[in-house]
Amino acid sequence: MGRMTATTPRRVLLAAPRGYCAGVDRAVIAVEKALEQYGSPVYVRHEIVHNKYVVQTLEKKGAIFVEETAEVPEGSIVMFSAHGVAPTVHQEAAERKLATIDATCPLVTKVHKEAVRFAQEDFDILLIGHEGHEEVIGTSGEAPDHITLVDGPEDVANVEVRDPSKVVWLSQTTLSVDETMETVGALKEKFPLLISPPSDDICYATQNRQTAVKQMGADADLVIVVGSKNSSNSVRLVEVALGAGAGASHLVDGADEIDEAWLDGVSTVGVTSGASVPEVLVDGVLAWLAERGFEDVEIVKAAEESIVFSLPKELRRDLRAEAAALRGE
Repeated sequence: MGRMTATTPRRVLLAAPRGYCAGVDRAVIAVEKALEQYGSPVYVRHEIVHNKYVVQTLEKKGAIFVEETAEVPEGSIVMFSAHGVAPTVHQEAAERKLATIDATCPLVTKVHKEAVRFAQEDFDILLIGHEGHEEVIGTSGEAPDHITLVDGPEDVANVEVRDPSKVVWLSQTTLSVDETMETVGALKEKFPLLISPPSDDICYATQNRQTAVKQMGADADLVIVVGSKNSSNSVRLVEVALGAGAGASHLVDGADEIDEAWLDGVSTVGVTSGASVPEVLVDGVLAWLAERGFEDVEIVKAAEESIVFSLPKELRRDLRAEAAALRGE
């Protein structure tokens, strides 16, 4: 361990909030309830949430994940992931006579509705987000003729609009708050009449998890973020930790991906997890750290979260019908 001495106190700073947000919780429960209600298989278009462990666990229970609607046999049940889908996907599902359950996060749905409304009013919509991300594909599909993707501040120079007095920005919900505002600032310089969306569209969970990491990052020699590589909000947490002054930060799917060498010369380890990460994976990381002398855990609390979303309406309807039948109504 080099310059570490036996007297250096080792501690863990555990971020709160971390892990599951309301939209993820709802989507995962929706798959589990659908499997109970209709039996397997239930087809899910795209990973229900961007987490390897969650997807594998649901596969074991009988969920089948597909990339395209065309892969779902006619007449089957298909669930749309928390990231949302474009209207064309709803049409494809109808043509294949699929029963759909829409597990799109309500906060993503809100952005979709804003896109539709601004397109109807003939605005040019500048969508801040990462090219190829499922949420961006879904939102863009609501108004493809009106939406231009802006992938970060360096993309602003290339943006062209029809009428600079009719421009609005929207964003992917899981970006870093700072990165988004930097892009918005650059867009406002180019288009002074740029309108902001009616509400702050960075989701509450993304914001809260980043705030907690900022508070913790400055004090941590190492920040471990639990999350999958394709999880946008988890990747951002690593960037936010480094930006806040953490000595190092790494993204891991679980404790088995931690490299013991990261602990060299480290006395304070920060731990957090992305919005699609079950707490069992964080527990594994804490246990791994405890075995190596990091037993002292201190919670760094940035916000209280009490938001809960009700299950997708199609599922609620069938669960209600079944409950009524059981009561003999």
